[in-house]
Amino acid sequence: MTYRVLWPVMRWPGDRDVEIASMGELGQAEFHESLLDVSDEQWANCDAIVAAPDVPAEYREKLTHCRIFVTPKVGFDNIDIAAWGALGIPVCNVPDYGTQEVADHAMALLLSLMKGITFHTRELKKDPQRLWRPALNPFGKRLSACTFGVVGLGRIGTAATLRAKAFGMDCVVFDPYITNGSELALGVRRVHSLTDLFGQCDVVSIHAPLSEETEKLVDAAVLRASKPGLILINTARGPIVDLDALYEAMKADQVQAVGLDVLPEEPADPDHPLIKAWAASEEWIDHRLLITPHSAFFTPESLYDMRFKGGEVALTYLSEDRIQNCVNGDFLSHRR
Repeated sequence: MTYRVLWPVMRWPGDRDVEIASMGELGQAEFHESLLDVSDEQWANCDAIVAAPDVPAEYREKLTHCRIFVTPKVGFDNIDIAAWGALGIPVCNVPDYGTQEVADHAMALLLSLMKGITFHTRELKKDPQRLWRPALNPFGKRLSACTFGVVGLGRIGTAATLRAKAFGMDCVVFDPYITNGSELALGVRRVHSLTDLFGQCDVVSIHAPLSEETEKLVDAAVLRASKPGLILINTARGPIVDLDALYEAMKADQVQAVGLDVLPEEPADPDHPLIKAWAASEEWIDHRLLITPHSAFFTPESLYDMRFKGGEVALTYLSEDRIQNCVNGDFLSHRR
């Protein structure tokens, strides 16, 4: 039997060799660049769909054979998992790509700030002789003398924690959903409130998923509780941090420096006061904020994993009835 797996909107340009390889001998991959190009016959007869954006309701209504929807990424906050569940279709993600890359990126932002990498590079460009100042490091501390806080001890949070431990940092975690003793397996401490975490840490790195519960989780009250000199890193999802509150906290020196790979609005809103001040290199914020374009996940290896595993998860379910990484189980009263 051959299973038809539909990619209705291809996310990546170039060849389709990776996706085709993920099908093995049992799958038939069908690709389109736009939802508008997918025929009614394909909607009706596909066995699985792999798509990064959600499929709108008007197309979901045409599905009669589809048994699984795979979003080839970690986040699923932009997928209507309840609607898919009502159709009896499990929604699965691909959580096992980019773990190392995002954890590495979090540490890179941290190290760049604490070791003055971008600071010294920019200053030396202005005047390589006069600004040769090796003893000047605005946010420098011995890493092994610092406390590293993690919000969310999932795959990436765990990977970031292990990296921080390798630098000799004292690690503390906040995650109300991990089981008791999870922190003991890693040899780290656990706190049960976000303000407690922020109040004792020199660095806090965010690795939580975006949900109604975590949107603006890091708000003005949390930032006010921060230990003086806090460095905040966010490589998770932009809306977890209240950007207005962060602007005020940096302006008031409640937060010393920040590294952001994600923003509430992407691309960055040039009119937001924090972004505007950063882009203009205003003196009060200069060197204190690093922004990267949601690029933490990207390496050729992680891109391969994302592309291959999306098809692999779909075909494993179709051919073996083995479901992986289902994220809408609470809404799945039956399965097709």
